[in-house]
Amino acid sequence: MITLFRLRFLFTSSGFNHAHKCISDGQRLNFVLHPCFASERAVSKGVSHCKAVKGHLKSFCTLTLNRLCWNCGSSAELFFCSSCNAIQPADDKTNYFDLLKCEQTFSLDSQKLQKRYLELQRFLHPDNFGQKSSKEQEYSEEQSALVNKAYRTLQKPLSRAVYMLELQGVLLEEGTDATADPAVLREVMEINESLAETRSQDEVNAIGQSVREKLKDLTEQMNSSLNKGDLLTAKGLLAHMKYFTNIEEQVKGRITEGC
Repeated sequence: MITLFRLRFLFTSSGFNHAHKCISDGQRLNFVLHPCFASERAVSKGVSHCKAVKGHLKSFCTLTLNRLCWNCGSSAELFFCSSCNAIQPADDKTNYFDLLKCEQTFSLDSQKLQKRYLELQRFLHPDNFGQKSSKEQEYSEEQSALVNKAYRTLQKPLSRAVYMLELQGVLLEEGTDATADPAVLREVMEINESLAETRSQDEVNAIGQSVREKLKDLTEQMNSSLNKGDLLTAKGLLAHMKYFTNIEEQVKGRITEGC
């Protein structure tokens, strides 16, 4: 049986960067690359029953496993059956980057990510399946919820970094990281103390601007580390990003409260 590691290598070396699937033992692999649609017409296979939905789903192509449709037994794609067009059950093991059809990189295009998310939800939203069977309604809710979860995860730099490291088997421990740079911890403590002592909106805004600049720098470092495959450095940066993201949330809360 082809291992997941070998599968990733084969597809990466051939230019296919979206083959990162969770594959169960004994599952026979039969990958099919479905054609992409560049124009703004509705896809004729897999989503024809959604013609009433406004807008058209571009590039509704996906790299799939040998998956059989629950309704007709034919080969099924990630979201819909290519034969009977029935919506398929969600696969929570699907890589979020594959699910939203975006490049698996930390510096992803956020506008393309949002566009893909909105396109998918137009076709998967439960409102489109009100006249369908209870099973299709259930699967629609599952698919829509999974797409929402994937989008929320990849949308923000911190959760995106956490997810990318998790894909590599690297987990961030709860609480304070004992290996964190003491200088960073002191800086975080000082900023928290300053924020607690602030009494004016200008002071809160100044702290917020400083924290955003720090997060921007950390984000650039994270992108560089992940691109190099330096997971140890990325893990340390992730802890730092978590500290400063928490401060940013506190600043937003102070601004909302009016200081």
